[in-house]
Amino acid sequence: MNPQQQVLLSLGSNQGNRLENIEQAIALIHQEVATVVLVSSLYESDSWGFESDSFYNCAIAIHTNLAPLKLLKKILKLEKKLGRIRTESTTYQPRVIDIDIIAYGDEVVEVEMLQVPHPHLHNRLFVLMPLAELVPHWTHPKTKKAISELISDCADSGSCKKIGSLKAPLSKINLEHFNYIAVEGNIGAGKTTLVSKIAEDFNAKTVFERFADNPFLPKFYKDQNRYAFPLEMSFLADRYQQISDDLAQFDLFKDFIVADYHIFKSLIFAKVTLAEDEFRLYKTLFDIIYKEMPKPDLYIYLYQNTDRLLQNIKRRGRSYEQEIPAEYLEKINNGYLDYIKTQQDLNVLILDVSERDFVKNQEDYVFILEEIQKKLA
Repeated sequence: MNPQQQVLLSLGSNQGNRLENIEQAIALIHQEVATVVLVSSLYESDSWGFESDSFYNCAIAIHTNLAPLKLLKKILKLEKKLGRIRTESTTYQPRVIDIDIIAYGDEVVEVEMLQVPHPHLHNRLFVLMPLAELVPHWTHPKTKKAISELISDCADSGSCKKIGSLKAPLSKINLEHFNYIAVEGNIGAGKTTLVSKIAEDFNAKTVFERFADNPFLPKFYKDQNRYAFPLEMSFLADRYQQISDDLAQFDLFKDFIVADYHIFKSLIFAKVTLAEDEFRLYKTLFDIIYKEMPKPDLYIYLYQNTDRLLQNIKRRGRSYEQEIPAEYLEKINNGYLDYIKTQQDLNVLILDVSERDFVKNQEDYVFILEEIQKKLA
């Protein structure tokens, strides 16, 4: 999977209901292509390079792991859906919608189909002014000029003025009302991936479980009876230390914390893996620790059926996980669901993502965001 990039797009329309065209384009990009995280104000500008009605313009920032050419393909498909008809003409023409990739992170792309950063962005105020509002500290990856410098040097003498505001799709999901969100799920459910996406899109601090550093984990999968108790005790100690430290040292530049585990998972896994006498001792120690732990403001449980979990585990290829039996995953899942039923004071959101892929399909990620929004409401 490609790392997620921040991509800057310029939108324009000078045919039909220009405002509606712009708003619909933003909504469809967010729904079908990539997460729209920032939206500039609405600008009106003279047509550039030809005589025609004035344009409505804006700039948006999206987060995507699509490669540049795949992103372009989706954008062209969306333009067509919105009524854009491209011709073989090399002259500028009026258009229902125009969506240009202005920048793709700090990358420079120069192929026949796509040049990024956009080769004409420095000549066009209707691109530069919304961009300066959106990302005021942006620097051109090739020329290394700041956006303020690009505007100062721009020879475009046409009119470009701010005329209104536009809403970003994420603005209605007020996750900053929470201090601490926990995303939970079985092995291979996708919780770490979802936490990463939410953190990047909503400016949150992440807390990731340090399972990869646990020396008992590979040994446990080979000999469960021998290594179950030291494994569960080491996980409990590490989770307690990590959550305590991270919540105590809150990052002033982040809006909230989102973690890919909640400490109660320790008890759920221990109940499945430990013998009865070991579990009694473990639970005594756990109860002492649990009283001191902060509870999440929102607890999201990602449910996936066992077949899908096994597929995910196989796909990610961790050698020590490949022999996990289906029965073990089912016991863990039942443990989570039994725990959730008993938690009257926990703000729980259960999401069945067995038939969804929120990495490859933007619609599935938006579904999750919409379910969170409903929970907030």
